Amino acid sequence: MTDAPSSHPGWVEQELYGWGRYPRIGSLVARPESQRGLVAAATSAASNGDSSSGLIAHGLGRSYGDVALLRNGRVILTRRLDRMLAFDESTGVLRCEAGVSLEDLLEVFLPRGWFPPVLPGTKFVTVGGAVANDIHGKSHHADGTFCDHVNSIDLLLASGEMVTVSRDQHSELFWATVGGIGLTGIILAVEFALRRVDGPWFETESIRIRDLDHFFEVSAASTGFTHVVSWIDTLAKGKRLGRGTFSRGRHAVGNNQPVGKGLFSKLPLTVPIDLPNLVLNPFTLRVFNEVFYRKQWRAETKGLVHFEPWFFPLDVIGNWNRGYGPRGMIQYQIVVPPDPEHRAIRTVIEGIATSGMGSFLAVLKEFGDNAHGGLSFPMPGVTLALDFPNYGKPLFELLNRMDRVVAEAGGRVYLGKDSRLSKEMFQQMYPGWQEWKAVRDEWDPTGRFQSELGRRLGLVQGPVDKAEEAA
Repeated sequence: MTDAPSSHPGWVEQELYGWGRYPRIGSLVARPESQRGLVAAATSAASNGDSSSGLIAHGLGRSYGDVALLRNGRVILTRRLDRMLAFDESTGVLRCEAGVSLEDLLEVFLPRGWFPPVLPGTKFVTVGGAVANDIHGKSHHADGTFCDHVNSIDLLLASGEMVTVSRDQHSELFWATVGGIGLTGIILAVEFALRRVDGPWFETESIRIRDLDHFFEVSAASTGFTHVVSWIDTLAKGKRLGRGTFSRGRHAVGNNQPVGKGLFSKLPLTVPIDLPNLVLNPFTLRVFNEVFYRKQWRAETKGLVHFEPWFFPLDVIGNWNRGYGPRGMIQYQIVVPPDPEHRAIRTVIEGIATSGMGSFLAVLKEFGDNAHGGLSFPMPGVTLALDFPNYGKPLFELLNRMDRVVAEAGGRVYLGKDSRLSKEMFQQMYPGWQEWKAVRDEWDPTGRFQSELGRRLGLVQGPVDKAEEAA
């Protein structure tokens, strides 16, 4: 990190990237220590005469692609805005700054009997990022998304004004901010409800899945569980297509064993350097999938487990994304509407298996009925999340074909994990994008808040777009 060529203090040049480590983009970065410092940084960016270059917030960097990146722009890192502002012990309603992480919430409130309303596959996510991406987890069918539990959001607007939005106050801006990928303003604080629990333990069951039809059978029979998810083998074909392991669980009742201090200690394992690109290849992937499938050696297992390894199996390994090598990885998550014959999801899995470019992490589950419109991702149907080594052009061509299958089925790609979706496909997948943009443009008429993803999808106009338009 070096001093930036800026007349305003606090800005430095830094290369940023998401968890997929693709793309990598240089920006001017500020790391404020307080809300006052954040407002000062945002003000200095505007007064520096280059407000057209844009501004975006960046939390813990766990979005995979370019949703929180900005070329030739300014990025405000929000992680140090991590104060708990107010908590009602009788209702579980918490108000905290946007830089508070889910890990922070678990450390502080789980020992007191409170649990975050929704958890994704990692605890290293900020509350601001949870709102901006309207995150979901294993419990979408029971709990909806994180924002279903949000009461209000404090937002720094393009005008420099700070405003509180909710379902009743500036409701159109509230819903545009929910899943709005940071383009409506900078989230300063969030008020939301935690859930009362008896302890950190989950009653779980794990079932070996023979094929895709078996997955849907088990999923339909799992309505008594609040949390469900399935890993599948993306290289299995024919009668084994969709084979894997189905996991389901619920909070244990009446089990108030202590949380245990060691469970929230620093990561004991880490990947210290980039592994060579050749480490992850079709052969090692095939071996991994076979071993992972066979480890579920019984048709069904049951047990009482601590929530942490069950929710966050990869968090125990620090910088596990380095295992994909310097080329990085491409996360691809889709959702398609319900279909009794499961044609679209079957076509996508078959296409991946045939390509030989399988995913090391392939997660399949069904969403519930909650959907928020705008740019929010979850909708009724089945979702598939995949992590690919960045194979380059062959992978991008495969995903372009999968995009068309998903769009024709009425589905969509998760923007919070995207790094390559085309504007045309985006507009087909998100039919409410124009209504969302109209609200965003009303509150930010000069296009101050921008991102690489926003520019790529035509949601905002960057400096290059304006120059081309003028020409």
